[in-house]
Amino acid sequence: MDVKTGFFYLFSLVLLFAAFRVITSRNPVHAVLYLILAFSQAAAIWLLLQAEFLAIVLVLVYLGAVLVLFLFVVMMLDIDIEDMRRGFWRHFPLAATIGALVALEMAAVLMGGFRVSEESRNLAGAAAPAAAQVSNTKALGILLYTEYLYPIQIAAVILLVAMIAAIALTLRGRKDTRNVRPEDQVHVRAADRVAMVKMDPTRPAPPPAPPAAAAAEEKKA
Repeated sequence: MDVKTGFFYLFSLVLLFAAFRVITSRNPVHAVLYLILAFSQAAAIWLLLQAEFLAIVLVLVYLGAVLVLFLFVVMMLDIDIEDMRRGFWRHFPLAATIGALVALEMAAVLMGGFRVSEESRNLAGAAAPAAAQVSNTKALGILLYTEYLYPIQIAAVILLVAMIAAIALTLRGRKDTRNVRPEDQVHVRAADRVAMVKMDPTRPAPPPAPPAAAAAEEKKA
């Protein structure tokens, strides 16, 4: 076994362990961290398979943006794990059935795709010298922006609309929140907030203001 094969088995074992821990961790923050580890190992396997573009996209898009956002959201939310796990065993038979069906479909598709005919081998051997002159990133870019140009543009528009909708939902005003206006803070004066009173120890203290007058003074301030 050479070094490349050893690294492949190492990355695969770590990937399987991290994927198993994603679905078995009791802490959602730990689950997201294990998912980050799983994606990093998948990117390393892509590098071993000489698919540099896919590995870079997996690291930049998923690790650098999506999973970091997931981590922030999970840390901000107060998730009750015990409440979510109450109905686990009740829905387990249905989930196991669907998972087994998906696994069988994937196995049927993958095993059918691994059968390579003699004609396909001859075509691949003839196209190998021409493909060696073009990198994977360049070949994928040419294919995306020539044959699949319209699907790429449609996907970009959909992502743009989703981003605008997320910003609009985040910035909408709510009645139960108190907002601070920066212009009011900038134009505030010390004389409007602090009143300096010279105290005479020989004079008695003034009587306390009634509640209505105190509320009016607070509202004026």
